Amino acid sequence: MSLETLFSLKGKTALVVGASRGIGLAIAKEIAAAGAHTILAARSADKLAEEVTALKAAGHSAEARTVDMTSDESIAAFAAEFRSSTDILINVAGTNVRRRMQDYTAEEYTRILDTNLHGIFKVCQQIGGGMVERGKGGKIIHIGSLMSLLGLPYLAPYAISKAGIAGLTRVQAAEWGRHGIQVNCIAPGFILTDLNKDMWQPKHMYDWLQGSQANPRIGTPADLAGLAVFLASAGSDYVTGQVIAVDGGYTTTANWPFQPAY
Repeated sequence: MSLETLFSLKGKTALVVGASRGIGLAIAKEIAAAGAHTILAARSADKLAEEVTALKAAGHSAEARTVDMTSDESIAAFAAEFRSSTDILINVAGTNVRRRMQDYTAEEYTRILDTNLHGIFKVCQQIGGGMVERGKGGKIIHIGSLMSLLGLPYLAPYAISKAGIAGLTRVQAAEWGRHGIQVNCIAPGFILTDLNKDMWQPKHMYDWLQGSQANPRIGTPADLAGLAVFLASAGSDYVTGQVIAVDGGYTTTANWPFQPAY
């Protein structure tokens, strides 16, 4: 099998949930460029329409759909349309609020968990269940976080949701592997997006990052897209149940001031 065939997504239908901006949009663009008919889904109908128009102008196949991950009715209607036709499901939808644990409101806690975990579980029940029924295999890719692997302060509900995504990944992989469905999770490191750009304004944040990981720069959404295409392709058919960090080495390396004398 040629490299072009191995990583081509031609003839596949891909759902990217949470595709209106940032990581989700970067992944959707590359999935479409790899040949998949790509459905961009999110709450922002106007933004999705703009992005689909741009993808079509570039010669790609794409559609837009709205879905609210906190609404059972919205999820059910969305999933019913694509249950029998989806080859690739990519779950990017997420939200976050950074506070001291004792300061979260009940509404914030519920909204974060519903968007980041509960809604994704419900989408997977329908779309993943459809993959099982079709009997043609499939790919499911979740976007986790560093919080899928470790803990940082002021992220308690978010960390619960992303640790849950890592656990869901492993269980889905174990349960659906016999049906030819591979399930993996990408765990982004420090990626600059609209959701966190204010946090990275102070210079001391960049100074800290440069001393904390092997690759000293902050990541971009585009840094995740190549791995998403790989995990969606036939090239990853023997990769499943993995939580793969794309983090500049943050979870596996550390820097120190020591320099050898010679």
